[in-house]
Amino acid sequence: MSTLQARHDNTRDLVKIFVFVAITFAITWGIIGSYILWPDAMSARFGAVSGSHPLYFIATWAPAIAGLSVVLISAGFSGLKRFCSRLLMWRCPGVWWLFILLGIPLVFMAGSLIKGGPLFAPIPPEGAGAMFGLMLMMLFLGPIEEFGWRGVAQPLLQRFLVPFWTGALIGTIWGVWHLPAFYLAGVVYENWSFLPFLIGNITLAVLVTPIFNAARGSLLLPMLFHWQLINPFWPDAQPWDSWILTGVAIIIIWWKRDEMFSRDGAMTEMIPGEDRQ
Repeated sequence: MSTLQARHDNTRDLVKIFVFVAITFAITWGIIGSYILWPDAMSARFGAVSGSHPLYFIATWAPAIAGLSVVLISAGFSGLKRFCSRLLMWRCPGVWWLFILLGIPLVFMAGSLIKGGPLFAPIPPEGAGAMFGLMLMMLFLGPIEEFGWRGVAQPLLQRFLVPFWTGALIGTIWGVWHLPAFYLAGVVYENWSFLPFLIGNITLAVLVTPIFNAARGSLLLPMLFHWQLINPFWPDAQPWDSWILTGVAIIIIWWKRDEMFSRDGAMTEMIPGEDRQ
């Protein structure tokens, strides 16, 4: 590849990253910001915002909407189909499957026990059925974001940065993207502190990075990872779950340091089978 072509490709990749971030923030900050600036008018027109409000879903889906838009614009419907095939990529070293399916629940349980809490979240008066319903709803909230964060941002940024710094940068953007929700009444973030949340987002984004690369760019595993983090069956373990996950991240970074600080083995394909899209 000529130097001129390489520069052209790099410029296109940077434009895609910029477009992805711009659309993501425009949708979420536009919706949530409107409720912050004009709460009465927005509530009168669209209803009070909550975690189950349609506009809240759209705000949460912004990274996916942005990511899918970038894929569609750059590769068309055929490219979008190949992009979505990453949902079916499940092959990965067993240690990562164990971490997602067993390790994350154990982190929440251990954190809860340290603070004197239960192993599982209390069952509401409506019964376990309500918990399963909430768990299903959560599948269509946070995990959908991964179409953007790991679907588009991760492979594009890994064309420029080593995996560790890619994860740290995505985690920072991910955390700042949530910022307006901390000023919005009616959602869980209004009772949280932003700085620990931001640090937690960076930790999680770095932590999912070696899983993403080990699974060769799978979307399935990051989505399951994200789902486990918001599974309503796991108990409230703050702040200990964050501390434990930070410790786990440090261990994994050290264990996988050759991969985390080198671009060798980093997945850079946004669409399977194409080096550049």
